[in-house]
Amino acid sequence: MILRDHGRKKEQVFLALACIVLLLAAAPCWGKVFRDALNRTVVLDSPPQRIVSLAPNITEILYYLGLGERVAGVTQYSYYPPEAMKKPKVGSYIRVNAEKIIELKPDLVLGTMDGNSSHTIDLLGQAGIPVYVVNPRSVRGTIATIACISDLAGVKERGDEAAVLLTERLEKIVRKTTGLDRPTVFLQINIKPIMTVNSHTIHNDVIRLAGGKNMTGNLPITYPRISREEVLAGKPDVIIISSMERGGRFERARQEWLRWPSIPAVKHRRVYLVDSDLIDRPSPRIIRGLEIMASFIHPEVNWSGGREVEKDGAAK
Repeated sequence: MILRDHGRKKEQVFLALACIVLLLAAAPCWGKVFRDALNRTVVLDSPPQRIVSLAPNITEILYYLGLGERVAGVTQYSYYPPEAMKKPKVGSYIRVNAEKIIELKPDLVLGTMDGNSSHTIDLLGQAGIPVYVVNPRSVRGTIATIACISDLAGVKERGDEAAVLLTERLEKIVRKTTGLDRPTVFLQINIKPIMTVNSHTIHNDVIRLAGGKNMTGNLPITYPRISREEVLAGKPDVIIISSMERGGRFERARQEWLRWPSIPAVKHRRVYLVDSDLIDRPSPRIIRGLEIMASFIHPEVNWSGGREVEKDGAAK
């Protein structure tokens, strides 16, 4: 009887130990080492639960991945999705308030190489806060950044799935425009003064993937000012106005171009407006912007549910 009881106790102890081993095996042995766009090593002991975003596009990516509850702070102009506007503000993405970030006690800060200062990144690092810097410079680079952020947050499967879906939409556009003539596109990104982009921009990548040719791609300055006379001389087939300014001024800029019928884009009524957030923010919405741009540049293609355009040429 004693031996039987002793045997049962041994069996119970063995089962308990086996359960512990199984639980430990099932638990994620996290602790990951990452390398960011600045070639810095970033170590995370566990999936971050309090993330501060230092750029609007990063905020969009976090919400797209279903991580809104983990967002502890955002920068100015992080207004998409609308829920992001309720989060504590830590300044603009160019002028970040490091003290405010430290007060929020984040376990990860996500910054961007194109905007956030190295001084801010160093200050946060000295405070013991992990800072990971991204640098998406293209549409495909944006998709890769989404996957990377998902890995940082411990939701890699979500990011991988999102990357597949977004890439499928991108490749559909590339397939449909391959072999077609490339219309010359003038992209206006500011109303006064008139400004545009060269080839070293994400805007240029959008134009290229959408099947167009950037009229100002060869200019030496990344975001050059350009005169109306230079646009007239360039004879663009398509004019697309993308500006952070909205309302009447946005439409008036389009009407201003309609006064020049010698421009092919005007002659053939191919002057359009597009929400700047859709083509200059390296976020998941840039794929929607690419779809809209492709339908502007190649209206002859059946996009089967592409952009909706009002009669005045504005993309909804």
